[in-house]
Amino acid sequence: MPPKPRTYQPQKVRAALAAQTGALRDAVRQLCERPDAEQWLARPTRLGEWTVRELIAHLAVQLDFVPEHLDDPLEGRAPLDLPGWVAAVGTVAPLLDEQARARAAGDFGGDAASVARAFARAAAALTGLLDRPEAADPVRRFEIRLGSMTLADMLVTRLVETVVHADDLAAALGLDGFPHDRQAVAAVTRLLADAFADRAPGGAVELRIPPYAVVQAVEGPRHTRGTPPNVVETDPLTWIRLAAGRADWAAAVDAAAVSASGERSDLREYLPVLG
Repeated sequence: MPPKPRTYQPQKVRAALAAQTGALRDAVRQLCERPDAEQWLARPTRLGEWTVRELIAHLAVQLDFVPEHLDDPLEGRAPLDLPGWVAAVGTVAPLLDEQARARAAGDFGGDAASVARAFARAAAALTGLLDRPEAADPVRRFEIRLGSMTLADMLVTRLVETVVHADDLAAALGLDGFPHDRQAVAAVTRLLADAFADRAPGGAVELRIPPYAVVQAVEGPRHTRGTPPNVVETDPLTWIRLAAGRADWAAAVDAAAVSASGERSDLREYLPVLG
């Protein structure tokens, strides 16, 4: 019997999203207040040809997308759950690239101060929505190109966007880390672990990401007691980077960021899980 789908407490999701969005707003403001901000906005990122400016513009698109489209009429698209979104979001990458470039050339195309103001508006749009009754409605639905989700699940996808891309921003700026909200990292870790188990169903490998998640996956003999024969363990941010295609499996193992034991514990063929 497949495991029961994980649920996310909407109140905790909204609080985590508000905190993570606030941390991003502060990071962008601090960047744009630097005397050499224009040079930093033009720096490359690990996301293809995107500069820091385009990365920030993409984040703004992700932040204000839900408030902008909240009242769009529903078209009856097929239901989409969270693991399904993780697996399918890569199929709309060309559209996301187009949106980021258009936004970067639009209200993010001015000087550094205008970038900070534009990002603050996008952040305010999302955090304003989180206080509205609709955000707490357990049956409210929201449609995207990929399908129809509950609004509560859609807000979880915004956690993925804000955590993954905050880490991208920190990497582009050469920072040691980003002040992620703990509950945001927890939710994203669990979702990407569940998406991995959904992609590679089975019970031969136990993936441990303390303190947030443990899942069993990969075809093969399922253990029922004692220490599993195949165990992979890593920390939450390393797992998020692996699952999102920001880190290389072999390099992470060599650096001891991942512990992998057992003949089935090499997970590289299943990564990344986030398209």
